[in-house]
Amino acid sequence: MSHVRLGLRANFWQFSLLVVVNAFVGAMVGMERTILPPMAEQEFHLAAKTAVLSFIVVFGITKALTNYLAGRLSDRFGRKHVLVAGWLVAVPVPFLLMWAPNWAWVLFANALLGVSQGLTWSTTVIMKIDLAGPQKRGLAMGLNEFAGYFAVAASALATGFVAAHYGLRPAPFYLGVAFVALGLLLSVILVRETKHHVAAESKLHGELPPEGMLTQREIFWRTSLLDKNLSSVSQAGLVNNLNDGMAWGLFPLFFAAARMDLGQVGTLAAIYPATWGMAQLFTGAWSDRVGRKWLIAWGMWVQAVGIGVVVLSSSFVGFGVGGAILGVGTAMVYPTLLAAIGDVAHPSWRASSVGVYRLWRDLGYAIGALLAGVVADAFGLPAAMWLVAALTSASGVVVAIRMSEMPRQPGAPTLPEVGPARSITP
Repeated sequence: MSHVRLGLRANFWQFSLLVVVNAFVGAMVGMERTILPPMAEQEFHLAAKTAVLSFIVVFGITKALTNYLAGRLSDRFGRKHVLVAGWLVAVPVPFLLMWAPNWAWVLFANALLGVSQGLTWSTTVIMKIDLAGPQKRGLAMGLNEFAGYFAVAASALATGFVAAHYGLRPAPFYLGVAFVALGLLLSVILVRETKHHVAAESKLHGELPPEGMLTQREIFWRTSLLDKNLSSVSQAGLVNNLNDGMAWGLFPLFFAAARMDLGQVGTLAAIYPATWGMAQLFTGAWSDRVGRKWLIAWGMWVQAVGIGVVVLSSSFVGFGVGGAILGVGTAMVYPTLLAAIGDVAHPSWRASSVGVYRLWRDLGYAIGALLAGVVADAFGLPAAMWLVAALTSASGVVVAIRMSEMPRQPGAPTLPEVGPARSITP
């Protein structure tokens, strides 16, 4: 145990490897962002927006539930085993999408993709938090989310380009085969277990006696509702992915309705996650210096503005500006939320708390897709997008009112007592 050291510099190569692995994780989602909405309409002749967005609902539910399990499984069996299992689940996905004879195959592929993303992305997040230690947690999450969402953008752009030249299927999904193969090989051969780093950090906080350990039920309710900081983070994560689910499903249709061709749609679909990804290189580290609360609140408000700009626009430039603003707002929020969970949760139950947060966050995909689809079918695409913008703004108000700034120094108190729960500090 004496050879284990915390920090980005001390774990540079392993941390960098995990950044690369998470890029392949993000690329698996990116290959769908340009292709699936037009594929639903053109190849499977789905007219109702609720039906078109059903693949996001399936993805969001399976990813959310798997996120919750990923935290618990990584505590029990180790991070690397869960990461490798996630890649194995992803192996059939590109083949199912390129050969799907009906929409049910697409839904099944997205169920597998959701499980895979829940296992792989959750585990890379947890492993980076393990390696980084308490001092540079925001920077670590910024690098992690940069890699994932910049890869989402690059993959969306690449699949849009391939589809514009070779058709919607099967060519764009050949990229997915390469992503799975490379991610799996790197995870099996080069990634190392990080649970030893958790034990080292626990000593900074003080080891918990057996009677002080939290149960899974206590962790769930603290993270979901009872603790003001953790529950504020959870609701903001849910609403953030609610608007991302809307953007994923409705933006390509909205752009197509404005007479953008498939290449332009692919470029526009990439601007939002590309801005989101690149800006996180700055915002994650920024949150280490200025704190988490107001970066989250203002990030939600900036996202609402970005959605509004998209709705009010009718040209490629306007859509691109709105997507970039949405990306900046999301970058302010995304790594900061994960870092905030790491600030509050004790290392001994942090992975489980991250799992609960990611459960709620990724349920936002399903809720956003359902809500946006129903409202779009009833009142049109702009009405659905305005509703999501309003919910995003309201989430920022909740953070501003309910959340307090959290201590981030090793050994500082991490949580106030909530109800009858047992002590979590030594």
